[in-house]
Amino acid sequence: MTQADDTSRPQPKPGVMDIAAYVPGKSAAPAGVAQVYKLSSNENPLGASPAAIEAVREVAGKLEFYPDGSSTKLRQAIAEAHGLNPANIVCSNGSDEIIGLLAQTYLQPGDEGVYTEHGFLVYQNYIKAAGGVPVIAKETDERADVDAILAVVTPKTKVVFLANPNNPTGTYIPFDEVRRLHAALPKNVLLVLDAAYAEYVRRNDYEAGVELVAGAQNVVMTRTFSKIHGLGGARIGWVYAPTHVIEAMERMRGPFNVNAVAIAAGVAAMGDRAHVERTVAHNEKWLGWLSEELSGLGLRVTPSVGNFILIHFPDDAKHSAAAADDYLSARGYILRRVAGYGFPNALRMTVGTEDANRGVVAALTEFLKS
Repeated sequence: MTQADDTSRPQPKPGVMDIAAYVPGKSAAPAGVAQVYKLSSNENPLGASPAAIEAVREVAGKLEFYPDGSSTKLRQAIAEAHGLNPANIVCSNGSDEIIGLLAQTYLQPGDEGVYTEHGFLVYQNYIKAAGGVPVIAKETDERADVDAILAVVTPKTKVVFLANPNNPTGTYIPFDEVRRLHAALPKNVLLVLDAAYAEYVRRNDYEAGVELVAGAQNVVMTRTFSKIHGLGGARIGWVYAPTHVIEAMERMRGPFNVNAVAIAAGVAAMGDRAHVERTVAHNEKWLGWLSEELSGLGLRVTPSVGNFILIHFPDDAKHSAAAADDYLSARGYILRRVAGYGFPNALRMTVGTEDANRGVVAALTEFLKS
C-alpha cells in the first residue's frame, strides 16, 4: 500500500515528505581526539559578549515567568543601534523562523519562491512547506546574478530570497545591483534580503538593506544574533519590514516566540559595541590570512566577505574534500561538507581562533603532501 492510500494512520499533507530535513554542521570528532575545534557552523570564535552572559545569569532566577510576548526591550535595543523604528521590527526564534513565517504568509500552494543556486537550503524547505514551488536562479562565479534571477521570475513568483552575503560561498553583490533587482521586480513580489553576515562586510559598495526597506513596500531585511553576537545557542533573529508586512507577520508568529533568556542576552549584546568591534577585527585579520595561506597550498578559495571561507579541493580521490574532511576530523578540526549546496568537492571553514586557523593550515599542508 502506498503512503497516499494508507488510511491506517494520519498522513502529512502532500509535499511535506519531499522536504529534505536540514542537516546542521557536525560538532564531534572521532573518539579519542582530545582537542576539538568546531569550525562547521560559522559561530563566533570569541564567544558571546560578557554582558550577554551576565544578563543570562540575572534572568535565570525568573524562569517561571513568561517572556514579554512582543520582545519590546529587544526591539528597542535593535532600533536604537540601527536607527530604526521599533514598530517595524519583529523578533524571532532565530532568523530561520522569520524566513518560514514569510513563506507561510506570502506563498499559497502553487506559488513560486525564487532563490539562487547556492543559496541557504532552508529557503527551499520553507517554500515547499508552504505548498510553494522552489525556483533556482543560476549564479555566476559563485555569486548571485541579478539577470538570472529576473529571468526566472514569472506571474506565479511571490517571494525572492537573496542572501547577501551568501552562505556557503561568502560572496556578495553590490547594493546598486540589489536596487536594480528590486526595481525590476513586480510590486507584488516580496524581496527578502537575508543579511545574516552583514556586520562582517568591509566593502564600500555593500549595504544590508535598511534604506531600501524604508523606501519600499515589498522589501524586508532579516538579521541574526547567531553570528557576530555569538548567540547561536540563544536563537535570536529579527526582521525590519514595512508596516503592512509587520501586521501580517504578527498574526502568524507564536505568542511567545522569543524566550526570556534570549531577550535578555540580545539586549545586552546589542549594547556591547566593543565586543562587536573585537569580533570584526579578529575576522578581518584571519579571513585574509586563511585565504592567502590556503591559496598558497594550491587550493582554490572562493573570495569571502563573511566569517567563513569555501575551500575547493583537487578532483583526485586521494585529496578530495571528503578525504580532507576525514583527515582533519581525526585531528580535531571539524569543517562543513557542502555537497548539498552544490559543492561536492569543497569544505566550508569558519574563521576560528588563532590556534584553530593555524592548525587547519598545518594539517592541510601535511594532507596535501601525503
